[in-house]
Amino acid sequence: MVFLTVPYAEKDAAKALGARWNPTRKRWYVPDGVATEPFAKWIDGAPGAEAPSAKPGRVDSYQGKTVVGLHYIELAHNCNPMQACPTCTGQLAGTAWADAQTRLMAVVDAMPGTSSK
Repeated sequence: MVFLTVPYAEKDAAKALGARWNPTRKRWYVPDGVATEPFAKWIDGAPGAEAPSAKPGRVDSYQGKTVVGLHYIELAHNCNPMQACPTCTGQLAGTAWADAQTRLMAVVDAMPGTSSK
């Protein structure tokens, strides 16, 4: 089974060639035993295929969706925002993310035998 990236406007053409719809993954696919050459323009990673838009966050590979939290903020560099970083401190200050972090640290500090310091 080969999954395809078929734009909605082209779904009828893919279906006419023998592609099937997977309702769980919400994606078109080429069933096993069917030649994939007619579907070349829709096969993920094929030359000329549209590259998926780069979204920040973790990807839920089962659904193919980008997963981010309610207070997600894209940072300019890869650091651990739970630890003080001179570059990100200003960017995070006063945000809902910073408020959520403060509340989380208060809960952790209140637990016996733990401390965020």
